[in-house]
Amino acid sequence: MGGFNMLQKLRGNSQGFTLIELMIVIAIIGILAAIAIPNFIAYRNKSYCSAAEADANSVAATIADYFAIPENTTLPTATDQGTYLGYQLSNKGGQNVVDVAGDPNGTITIVVTDGSGRCDTEYKSKSASGTGINKWTSATSNDYTKYMD
Repeated sequence: MGGFNMLQKLRGNSQGFTLIELMIVIAIIGILAAIAIPNFIAYRNKSYCSAAEADANSVAATIADYFAIPENTTLPTATDQGTYLGYQLSNKGGQNVVDVAGDPNGTITIVVTDGSGRCDTEYKSKSASGTGINKWTSATSNDYTKYMD
């Protein structure tokens, strides 16, 4: 209890916070929010890109698993564009769509369309201009293409 009395004497027996103390706290919270909110939005938008890329990788793994059975020699078609061979697309923020085409004895092309349309343009432009074969079609396209040989 001695500490409480000491604090009360230092504050002059007033209760609560002064207006200047409250204004300083609000200013600090405002500065932190101004820094954090744009970063949060950028991270969230990149997660839409990652979801489409993960869907393409998972569909590729599903196709590889399908062709591990010797009787499976032709490429199956997707009956539902949100599902491929039983794999349900993540559909983060919208309806992702998969399109699979090609020759099982050659190259199979998997195209996943980001249904949300929120994938970051800067992220897609870096991937589209890269040298890898698995990439976004362009900075303005919502299609991520993966190739299986």
